[in-house]
Amino acid sequence: MTAAPARTLDVVGIGNALVDVLGHESDEFLAEHGLVKGAMALADTDRAHDLYDDMGPATEISGGSAANTMVGVASFGGQAAFVGRVRDDALGDVFAHDIRAAGVRFETPPAVEGLSTGRCLIVVTPDAERTLTTFLGAAAEIGPDDVGPDLIASAQVTYLEGYLFDQPSAKEAFRFAAQSTHEAGGRVALTLSDSFCVDRHRADFLSLVEHEIDILFANEHEICALYEVDAFDAALQHVNHHCEVAALTRSAKGSVVVSGAEVHVIDTCPVDGAVVDTTGAGDQYAAGFLYGFTHGYDLGRCGQLGSLAASEVISHLGARPEVALSDLAASLLT
Repeated sequence: MTAAPARTLDVVGIGNALVDVLGHESDEFLAEHGLVKGAMALADTDRAHDLYDDMGPATEISGGSAANTMVGVASFGGQAAFVGRVRDDALGDVFAHDIRAAGVRFETPPAVEGLSTGRCLIVVTPDAERTLTTFLGAAAEIGPDDVGPDLIASAQVTYLEGYLFDQPSAKEAFRFAAQSTHEAGGRVALTLSDSFCVDRHRADFLSLVEHEIDILFANEHEICALYEVDAFDAALQHVNHHCEVAALTRSAKGSVVVSGAEVHVIDTCPVDGAVVDTTGAGDQYAAGFLYGFTHGYDLGRCGQLGSLAASEVISHLGARPEVALSDLAASLLT
């Protein structure tokens, strides 16, 4: 029998490999283009190009929800890897360079044919809310063959992006990764990604959370959408019977971490200056939590690390940390 690989990674994330295009626009801009504030909508090539042409000056940086989380884990000093598909084009090169430069292992070979590298157009309104229009491109073509079982077996946690359920081949990769993780004795974490994503895949997500997910990340709107309830407390009671740990964010109200009879109410961390852009707050909360979880910290401390990382990322434009999270968290990590 072949020995299982040593667990050299804390977390491996699987998600959409995208380049983010971030720009500040007005609420009128959203209305003119039929965009729903705070939501993520998928777009074809023509729609993505039209919206991009109408946006003002923008910042282009590598992104993708699970990829952002892996960068956050690395910023804490953790060992992280990412699986996602790009094309062998200019944006694909940018994505690969950026995520590797951030300290994340990225070995998925670029596609040599098919759709171009995906991108996410992020419109930030004056209230710091972000509205996303995503052209998945090559990211949507990820499949089970892109998920290496040895890589999965080398990580304590496999972190899955809910957005993957929007494409059939990506959904297969998602399920294969979850199965491979449990066969290797690891834990599977899921982020619900977006309340509209939950609406599209509620039955699948409910089954996953009850039977396959060990650690669930969701915000208040997403968890209420999952269980079709209006009150957060009602959703909390449901999810507590369905997975080992649930880490639920509530914007300015902080977060709640629940595991059986263990409940932690976590305050938000003060933001250095004004809230600039909420893009990536949930991604970085998950990064802090997963770093803490894979390094043996109690669930309350995991939530605090998540809150700290979220407060850093909303203080500037972009979904990835601008300073080393390990330095910011030094007092929490001693």
